[in-house]
Order: sequence, then C-alpha cells, then structure tokens
Amino acid sequence: MKLNNKTVVLTGAASGIGRALAEQLVKEGCHLALIDRDEKGLVEAREHLKTINNTISTHVVDLSDRDATNELRQEVMKEHDRVHMLINNAGVALGGTFEEVSSEDFDWLMRINFHAVVDLTRAFLPILKAHGEKAKIVNISSLYGIISPPGQSAYCASKFAVRGFSNALCHELAETNVGVLVVHPGGIATSIATNAKVPADTPQEEVEKGKREMNRLLRMPPSQAAITIIDAITSDRKRVIVGSDAIFLSILERLMPVKYWSVVERLMNRRRTGS
Repeated sequence: MKLNNKTVVLTGAASGIGRALAEQLVKEGCHLALIDRDEKGLVEAREHLKTINNTISTHVVDLSDRDATNELRQEVMKEHDRVHMLINNAGVALGGTFEEVSSEDFDWLMRINFHAVVDLTRAFLPILKAHGEKAKIVNISSLYGIISPPGQSAYCASKFAVRGFSNALCHELAETNVGVLVVHPGGIATSIATNAKVPADTPQEEVEKGKREMNRLLRMPPSQAAITIIDAITSDRKRVIVGSDAIFLSILERLMPVKYWSVVERLMNRRRTGS
C-alpha cells in the first residue's frame, strides 16, 4: 500500500506509539485525523507535525464515552473528504489480579481497548470501502494478546479480543479493497505502565514497585516500533510482531502453549538475581 496523499485516522495520537506513527506517516505524505483524550498532548503533537502540504486535524475524544466515539466519524469527515486507513492504537492498562480488579475498572478497560476498536471499525469501514482505493484497518493488539501473564487478566482479555476480531475481519474482507493488519508490540518505551490504573486499595509501595518492574521491560523506542509498523502496512502484511522480546515469547508460546509461563518465570528470576 502506497501512503503518499492518503488520509489516516489515528487514535492514541498524543504520545507513545501513536505520536511516533503520526511523525512517520507525515514523512510518508499522509493527511491525519489525530484522536486522543489528552488535549494538551494533541496540541503539542499537532504543532510538532506542522507541514505545508499535509492536512492535520485533531479531535479530543475519550474513547470510554461511547456517544462521543459514535460522533467521531462526522467530526473527522468535516475535515477530510475521504479516509484510507484507520489505526486503532489507543489503549490503557490496568494492574491487579482478576479478584482484585473491580467490575467497573474491568469494563472501563474493555470499553477503550476493545469496544472502541469495534465501534470505530464499524463507523469507518463503509468509508474505507466506498472510494474503492486500497485501504487498511490497523489494530494494535499486544504481546499480551499472545501470552497471558498473571496480574493482567483484563488487559490480556482486551488484547486477545482485538487479535481475534482482527483475524476474523481480515478473512471477511479478503475479497474487498480493505486489508487488515494486527500488530503485537512487545516492550515499547511508552508511558502505559506509568499511567496504568490499579485497584484503589493497593498499597502505594506495591504500586510503585510494580510500575518500576514493568518499565524495566519497556525498552524499544516508539520511533523504532513505528517504523516496523509502517513497513508492515506498506508491505500489505496481515500480522506483525514488534520487538525481539515479543518474537521470542511468541515462539515460546507456540512451542509450549500450556507450560511457557513457567519458563518465563525462571528467566525473569535469573535476570533479577543476575545468575
């Protein structure tokens, strides 16, 4: 898929992988509709991306608000005459075991990480199909859409759902002009762990320790992840795993689909002790 002069709708665009994708897409000559709940971050991203030839609109939307999500298509189409690509990148994290996480927090995460993906796909798919040009839906899942660490039941549920939805949609749209790419990033150095929600009664010391341990695993720069994703888009791939850590763990999961986590725990313990 050639990207020059294509219009891309991108969620979670104010920071992390989303902002890095926006920067790469502008370099490719794309017009952008940038979506995020972080108004300040969107303004900064828009200022950073100022160009002469690219049309860039910003839309402040909380994807946990279904009514606002449903109105987004109209807002985007006021600024752009067509859309060639939808990148569902926005996501949130939630720490805690299933028993620790409240049903309200579980539903909040699913609303953003999965239901918003479905709603935006439903909203923009007719537009992607209508113009007849090659178009694309890119859904950002996660390494945690392949493996399932303890303490991540809600996040894994959402990312496995994105993976399954994307794969089925890819098969359903195989004879149309719309391709589907599902992305499984590993440890990308974003603020998702720092900003993760945790159960209200979790001791602050435990919260800080958990975030420190998670952040140690987030090493790949978002810019590098964005380049890998753009390459997968232009190569018309249907799936891409981003990062050597994610590739290794996806292979381990395929080789040991039931017992892989015991191996991961041993490797993590060795890293902590330096043995």
